[in-house]
Amino acid sequence: MNTTLRKSILGIAGLAIAGGLAAGPLNHDTPTTGTTGTTAAAVQAAKPDTGTLIPHGVQGTQSRVDLNGEQTDNAKAIIAATKKTGMDERAAVVAIATSLQESKLENLGHLGDRNDHDSQGLFQQRPSSGWGTVEQITDPEYSTTAFLNGLKQVDGWQDMPLTAAAQTVQVSAYPDHYAQWEQQAADLVAQHWTS
Repeated sequence: MNTTLRKSILGIAGLAIAGGLAAGPLNHDTPTTGTTGTTAAAVQAAKPDTGTLIPHGVQGTQSRVDLNGEQTDNAKAIIAATKKTGMDERAAVVAIATSLQESKLENLGHLGDRNDHDSQGLFQQRPSSGWGTVEQITDPEYSTTAFLNGLKQVDGWQDMPLTAAAQTVQVSAYPDHYAQWEQQAADLVAQHWTS
C-alpha cells in the first residue's frame, strides 16, 4: 500500500475514533425487534458458527499458543471493542489473529533494542505512523478500535482472506504470517463472543 493511501486510512480511522467519542455511545439497553420478532440480545447470544468465523477456510499450517489469563482478557477486550464499534464476529477474528501475530495477545510496551521502531501494544502500532500516543495504543479498546476503523476503510475486506485484510491495515514486512492464527482466533471468538 502506498504511503498516501496508508495516511488516508489512518486519518479516516482517527476521525472515526474522534467522531465516535464525540457522538457518545449508542444505547444498547433497549432491545430492538426485527420483522422476525428476534431481539438484538437474542441474536447476540447465539454462538457464531464456523462459516461466519472462517468463511474462506484457513490458509496454510495453523499455529497455536497457550494463553495465560492476561492474554485471554486481551482477546475478550478485542471482542468487546469489536462489538462496541458495531462490527461482526469476522472482524473480531481478523483483529485477534492480527494481535496474535503482532504480540501474541500481549499488550507490549517499548522493548528497547528488541523493539521494531516505536511499535507497541496489542497490534504493534506506531505513534510515529499516526496510530495515536503511546498511552492510546497500549489501551486495548483504543488500539482495537483504531485497527477496526482502518479495516472498515478496506473495500471488500469481508470477502478477502484474513491475511490480505490484516496486511492492508498493518502493512507488515511479513504479510503472510497473519493466516497462521485464523483457527485460534476463530476459536477464541466462538468461545467468548456471547460471554
